[in-house]
Amino acid sequence: MHGLGADGHDFEGLVPFLGIPPRCKIRFIFPHAPHRSVTINMGMQMRAWYDILNPVLGYAVEDKDGIENSCGLISELICHENSRGVSTDRIVLAGFSQGGAIALYMGLRYPERFAGIMALSTYLPRMDSASEEDCAVNRDTSFLYLHGSMDTMVSISVVERSRQILTELGYNVQAKDYPIAHSVSQEEIADIGNWLIERYDENGG
Repeated sequence: MHGLGADGHDFEGLVPFLGIPPRCKIRFIFPHAPHRSVTINMGMQMRAWYDILNPVLGYAVEDKDGIENSCGLISELICHENSRGVSTDRIVLAGFSQGGAIALYMGLRYPERFAGIMALSTYLPRMDSASEEDCAVNRDTSFLYLHGSMDTMVSISVVERSRQILTELGYNVQAKDYPIAHSVSQEEIADIGNWLIERYDENGG
């Protein structure tokens, strides 16, 4: 899932650089967020998984309805894959920035186990409700939580708080930071590829 103002094509070009061997049967799906008015961008219409009401991410009033609606859209995609014979425990939810927030949010609340949760340059939305709404199904699922230490859009403090909450709830968080801003690096792409291979390697992964 892409970030604010981008679209599903944003990360398509990274796939060839992940170094995933043919034996790993992986199909990538890059959904588009709906167009909506974004408050912090003067109400401009753009693709967004939810409205951002305050630039202080994770510590302000949040768009619960928008978050829940987008989770519903992703749930529909998951159900479609289930109907094609792909079980939920073979699906990785992944996202960057806003998309990563949706991945984390669903990782705590979805009633079925995923193959993994990948969250890049993001934070856990609605932190105060995490323990109350946590369904615990994915506590043994690998959460790959990567971030740039120079990110000024999603502060390292809110990332550390998000990771702390996940860890305290008993989730398996694999965290790593990179000396980059709100973006991805070659080292990060390599780490993502290796993590995906671990999830899907038919020779023992």
